[in-house]
Amino acid sequence: MVDPDHVLVPTLGRPREDEALTYALETFPGAAVTLLAVVTPLDAPLSEGGVLERSEERTDQARGRASRLLEAIDAPRAADRVRIDVVEGRPGTVVPQYASDHEVDHVVMCGHDSKTTGFVRRFLGRDIATTVVERTPQPVTVLE
Repeated sequence: MVDPDHVLVPTLGRPREDEALTYALETFPGAAVTLLAVVTPLDAPLSEGGVLERSEERTDQARGRASRLLEAIDAPRAADRVRIDVVEGRPGTVVPQYASDHEVDHVVMCGHDSKTTGFVRRFLGRDIATTVVERTPQPVTVLE
């Protein structure tokens, strides 16, 4: 596999997303990284957490969450390589679409939280990472 030029790391407000960002930065040191903060629409069955607020406020919160994630990791010069973008939509749809529209070569994301796996899979029938893997033509690395 050729090293990617552009890596996408979706952030949904889940635990361990710092691991996905750190993995992308360390594994692909020459790649530009986009930290994609996904804002789940209000009509979706699950949201990124917290009280559901107006879309503009939720978008600002998602951008702030991604900024704090970037600041929290211990990676030299990470800010030089990471761009933050925010999109609204269902993660299983917007992540593959963003990857296709923005010449992304590889996607790195964390998998399900092991504490909620049983509930989430029973409730939804699948997790978001599985949907992203199935719908994204680019390689996807899922950290378990």
